Amino acid sequence: MGDIENKTEEWTGKVKETVGDATDNEDLQAEGAFDQAKAKAKQTVENAKDDLEDAARAAKDKVRSTFDR
Repeated sequence: MGDIENKTEEWTGKVKETVGDATDNEDLQAEGAFDQAKAKAKQTVENAKDDLEDAARAAKDKVRSTFDR
């Protein structure tokens, strides 16, 4: 899932929570809060994965440049 999908899920959760607040629907409030937390967690994992891939690529490039001398 990409950034756009995660943001969409996060905003959908915010809408659910807001509607739940307005209607005193605790189930909808909780569902919205859960959706937001889930989207943020997914984004955190994706960011960590991207950071690891960048670090691995940088290390690989450094090793190559060392042996190319």
